[in-house]
Amino acid sequence: MITITFPDKNTRTYPEGTTAMEVASSISEGLARNVMAAKINGELQDATRAINADANIELVTWGSQDAKDVMWHSTAHLMAEALQHFYPGVKFWVGPSIETGFYYDVDLGGKDISSDDFKKIEDKMLELARNNNKFERKEISKADAIAYFKEKDDEYKLDLLERLDDSTITLYTQGDFTDLCRGPHLPNTSHIKAVKLLTTGGSYWKGDENLKQLTRIYGVSFPKQKELTAHLDLLEEAKKRDHRKLGKELELFMFSEKVGTGLPMWLPKGAMLKERLENFLKNIQLQTGYEPVITPHIGHKNLYVTSGHYEKYGADAFQPIKTPKEGEEFYLKPMNCPHHCEMYKYKPRSYKDLPVRFAEFGTVYRYEQSGELSGLTRVRGFTVDDAHLFCRPDQVKEEFLKVIDLVLYVFNSLGFENYTAQISLRDPENKEKYIGSDKNWDKAESAIIEAAAEKGLETVVELGEAAFYGPKLDFMVRDALGRKWQLGTIQVDYNLPERFELEYKGNDNKQHRPVMIHRAPFGSLERFIAVLIEHCAGKFPLWLTPEQFVILPISEKYNEYAQNVLKLLKNYDLRGLVDNRNEKIGKKIRDSELKKIPYMLIVGENEFNNESVSVRKQGKEDLGEMKLKDFALYIDKKINKNKEYSIN
Repeated sequence: MITITFPDKNTRTYPEGTTAMEVASSISEGLARNVMAAKINGELQDATRAINADANIELVTWGSQDAKDVMWHSTAHLMAEALQHFYPGVKFWVGPSIETGFYYDVDLGGKDISSDDFKKIEDKMLELARNNNKFERKEISKADAIAYFKEKDDEYKLDLLERLDDSTITLYTQGDFTDLCRGPHLPNTSHIKAVKLLTTGGSYWKGDENLKQLTRIYGVSFPKQKELTAHLDLLEEAKKRDHRKLGKELELFMFSEKVGTGLPMWLPKGAMLKERLENFLKNIQLQTGYEPVITPHIGHKNLYVTSGHYEKYGADAFQPIKTPKEGEEFYLKPMNCPHHCEMYKYKPRSYKDLPVRFAEFGTVYRYEQSGELSGLTRVRGFTVDDAHLFCRPDQVKEEFLKVIDLVLYVFNSLGFENYTAQISLRDPENKEKYIGSDKNWDKAESAIIEAAAEKGLETVVELGEAAFYGPKLDFMVRDALGRKWQLGTIQVDYNLPERFELEYKGNDNKQHRPVMIHRAPFGSLERFIAVLIEHCAGKFPLWLTPEQFVILPISEKYNEYAQNVLKLLKNYDLRGLVDNRNEKIGKKIRDSELKKIPYMLIVGENEFNNESVSVRKQGKEDLGEMKLKDFALYIDKKINKNKEYSIN
């Protein structure tokens, strides 16, 4: 007999070899029907796998992210089975679950697939799902797996097998489809009751643009049709909020093939918005002991060899800039931190000088593959709200806590209230990806874990997500549609100070090594603004929006008065414009609504005589007539700029 411990600490005994599904059935048949997988001692597994020793168990049912991952990965296999029916000889690369569903990269053997084909594939998937086929797991030796996929002439699975240990090989079969997969999967296909294929696109095999291009098919599934309907409604809303669409409509930014793909250009309204965000953070930084610095857009190759960026990021860099001097090479900077390290070394430092906090809105460049570029969220040139804090070891925790306060303040000021702190650690099984000693990594990881716990942050731990030079605290923010984005980041680094031989003189009159904290509350300004646009659907916070009001004269007779109103309101540091087109007032109002301008100030004979404006809020709310000073005071109260900021 084995003892099973449930999340509430209650225990039951079962025969050895009992499955999680059988455990669920012993509680209730209703629960068993809803179980999709199980966590055994914290590891997500098939609900049908035997449990052969005492274990902690958590039954996974729909609603959790774990359940969605299992459902969507299983549906990827179901889609593959349907594709086999319509495209004999189709081959498959990888088909993971993702945040919003699943995809599978497939080789259709030269055949095409489009959205016109989706309906027949979806119908076939649902037909197969109704067969109630089990997802059967089979452990197999690597030699047998290689023989199986050689017989199928499947170069994609054979490539995957090259990187797997013999002890980790498993196949999953449902119906007529068998795949190399580590699972877990649903107990059977009957859980999949609603399916939608969404888009197709190209994807290079192994992400290498020199290799064959595969077809990536995206989809999503649910256990109930009404959930799929709600999800599709959400996707329609997401299309309306797409920052690429709104950025064009609101005239914020643009791209030009002649300038270069992935290189955004900010139009006047977008440039002012970006500048306001920068000034918002600059003002806070000045109040909290940061010193502004500016560094070049390029650096000598030796700078990045010293930092380790050349070794780790050389493949993602633009080609070197060669000078007339033989052997001399420069690179567009991929990071600001190496430059800041050199600035720290500009003069001798004492323990009394620390912490030193350098802050820069520095533009960096990375040669992202063209297929991965996407609006402002993935670009080749972007601005980072970078700061690097050089501190004594005894100051690390205090400084880290202050930076957490700063990041949360930025999020709250911009309406991001739903976030999780991801503690990103190195992969203990793949240490060659990182630089530095185990001792330094242990100290850095402990500092982050302790600081996050002290702040009471909701955290998750992710192995293998650390930067190559140190662990991170990454802030995963959910927007208004519930989508997750990685925005702010804080990193503790014992390694770059060693590589650059940074020092300070301690109170013992000896030289010591400082610790470096990397921090970026926005992260990439481009990415942050993209997320902000979609989060607020282009209706920015009043203090940030490019135009806070538009003045709408009801006829040309009041254009001069409208211009006088604009001048007076500018004296109150308000931003706006006059719409003096020869159009009816109704059209002007509709156009202003589409431009998402927060307030419309209508002026006619009555307003001219009373030296006032009639105020209409975006969304058709009429606020009535106001004197100009009263309107300015009203806006000032609404803005809530949080002008004062302090850290205890």
